[in-house]
Amino acid sequence: MDAPELSKARPGRGMYALALLWAAAGAGALLMLAMSVRNSSEFSRLQPWILLLNLIGVIGLTALLGRKLWQLVRDYRNHVPGSRLAARTVAIFGAFVIVPLVVVYLFSLDFLDRGIDSWFRVEVKQGLNDAVALSRAALEGRMHEYSWRTERFARSLLDEPSSVVLARLDYERRATDAVEIALFDAHQRVLAVSSDTERAGDMIPAPPPSDALQQIDQGQPYVSLDPEAHGQYLIRVAAPVGELPASPDYKYVFAIYTVPTQLSGLSEAVQHAYSQYGELSVLREPLKSSFKLTLTLVLLIAMLAAIHGAIFTAQRLTRPVQDLIAGTRAVGKGDFGTRLPLPSRDEMGFLVHSFNDMTKRLRRAREEAQRSQQAVEHERERLAIILARLSTGVLALDRELTVRIANQAAGLILGADLSAATGRPLPELAAGNDRFSQFVAALAVRFAAGREEWREQIDLDGPSGHRALMSACTPLPGEGGDRGYIVVFDDITTLLQAQRDAAWGEVARRLAHEIKNPLTPIQLSAERMRRRFLTSMAREDADLLQRSTDTIVQQVETMKQMVNAFSEYARAPDMTVARFSLNELVTEVVELYRSHDSRVDIRLDLAPALPVIEADRGRVRQILNNLLVNALEALEARQPAWVELATRCESSGGVEYVAITVSDNGPGFQRELLARVFDPYVTSKPKGTGLGLAIVKKIVEEHGGHIEADNRAEGGARVRVILPAKDVTRLAPSVRELRPRMRKGKEKLA
Repeated sequence: MDAPELSKARPGRGMYALALLWAAAGAGALLMLAMSVRNSSEFSRLQPWILLLNLIGVIGLTALLGRKLWQLVRDYRNHVPGSRLAARTVAIFGAFVIVPLVVVYLFSLDFLDRGIDSWFRVEVKQGLNDAVALSRAALEGRMHEYSWRTERFARSLLDEPSSVVLARLDYERRATDAVEIALFDAHQRVLAVSSDTERAGDMIPAPPPSDALQQIDQGQPYVSLDPEAHGQYLIRVAAPVGELPASPDYKYVFAIYTVPTQLSGLSEAVQHAYSQYGELSVLREPLKSSFKLTLTLVLLIAMLAAIHGAIFTAQRLTRPVQDLIAGTRAVGKGDFGTRLPLPSRDEMGFLVHSFNDMTKRLRRAREEAQRSQQAVEHERERLAIILARLSTGVLALDRELTVRIANQAAGLILGADLSAATGRPLPELAAGNDRFSQFVAALAVRFAAGREEWREQIDLDGPSGHRALMSACTPLPGEGGDRGYIVVFDDITTLLQAQRDAAWGEVARRLAHEIKNPLTPIQLSAERMRRRFLTSMAREDADLLQRSTDTIVQQVETMKQMVNAFSEYARAPDMTVARFSLNELVTEVVELYRSHDSRVDIRLDLAPALPVIEADRGRVRQILNNLLVNALEALEARQPAWVELATRCESSGGVEYVAITVSDNGPGFQRELLARVFDPYVTSKPKGTGLGLAIVKKIVEEHGGHIEADNRAEGGARVRVILPAKDVTRLAPSVRELRPRMRKGKEKLA
């Protein structure tokens, strides 16, 4: 996936076009100024356009420069990244541009003043006057020369016959390089003419002007200097034939001569320079002011354009820096997809390329880290699922006993809610829980002793009885204070109880076999001795024998009862499963004991919708008998006394169970014996074998159920039995969940 580039404002085509337009306008203004200084007329013609163009340029550049300066000041005040570098760059570039321009401007003004003043010095004016006088003297000398030759030629034609006049005219024209020589009479008729056809053409020569005829009529020669096109001059001369006209029909010669090109050109140039000097002398001060104004406008354009260019260049130089700053900020916020546009191939471009390569590598590293994190999270979820399904408690701790991981089984075993235990110290979680506090204290003792890896059994005593936890601790890999530990523990109370039950069953079986056989011979021998010797003995001896044999028979009977109990406890399961109503069986058993002992109030709390169960009716009756007998024996010499039997229906995982609870208001179980009330020969009564509850527990477990005992908060004992409603449920996996549910139910009842 392509990474987004950092968006920045870039100069578009319009800005470049505007810059080219202003550059062209400035160059045009300078070109027009250069062309105008060649002559005053050209300057006078172009000056308004030059001033207008320069003024427009100054206004436009001022507006653009003001906008740029406002943006620069705004960015500087707002602490925009790169604005201070741009301001310093503009100040340096501006100083480098303005100082030379001002120096050149001042020298230019002085040069203009001195240069224009030098045009109008006295020596120049005198030189121009002398040149004009010299050119006039040269022209007058040429006019005098042509007038003299024409007069002499006219007098020479006085006595010439008409046949040779034309030849003389041709000869004279060629000799003097005249354009045309013509002979006119008094009536301005052409008598003869000789002309240069290349210069004069084939046209009939024009008569002399009227002022020339007037002078001819007065007997005086005529000479004039007439300008022509292309800076040429023509000298026209008219002279009478002879000294004076002899009659009204006099003749005269009219000749046209050209001034040499060199002489006419010099004369024209001198005259033109003199005229221009006169015009400039009049415009001297306005000319100086106009030049200064134009120079000032051009200088302003150059200065504004240079400052604008400096700002533009500074912004162009600082833009990659701004991009880098913005890019680093984006990367700092975690946006590793930022890419900067490559400005150029210089060092800044290399830096931008390195930045883009860095963000690319960071993005790849983050993607790999995310994939690794996802894999870790996936493994953590799998581990959480595994830990949640484990029946073994698992705790991950650090050196300060702060919880890192705790599964559900750990909370069930320790009797605490550890769903929100992560990050909390273990002693804080154990506050108010005796069993949990004992477990924490055992861990603290081992950690304080420096034991980091061990496997031991931890015994816990609490209101709910004795618990045995098989615990193991192993350190986790880590460095320094980050080292942690895994504590794994399992409640082996039931396992130990099962082992004890199995051991007691074996003991009971052996005792029943070894003791039962000699009891009957002992009893028979004692009875035979009493019958044989009682009548033949003295009274005192007979009484002693009677008491001794009675004691022997009584103790043998007691031992027979004990052997029978042992036989019952050690007997292998032999159940006859049948369908029956538990409520009816409970009612039947209770009515039997009510009629036998009326001093105890036996109450019933039967669930009306209790399902029909599948079990061994006789053994369930035995459970009820033993529980009622224990309760009645505990209530001797207590008034008022009551026993309550309650039945309930429960379900878990779609499997139905029935619960039987027997409660009384007697003294309850002794706290130190509460954890071992179901062990053989454990009893607090002065009489009894201590096998009643052990047999009940064995029968319950044969049915796939569970039994627990505790004391009521108001006083008295309570025993709770849970049996599966269906016989097939005994081997179902859901039976394994009975113990945690029994524990929860017991805590609710407590």
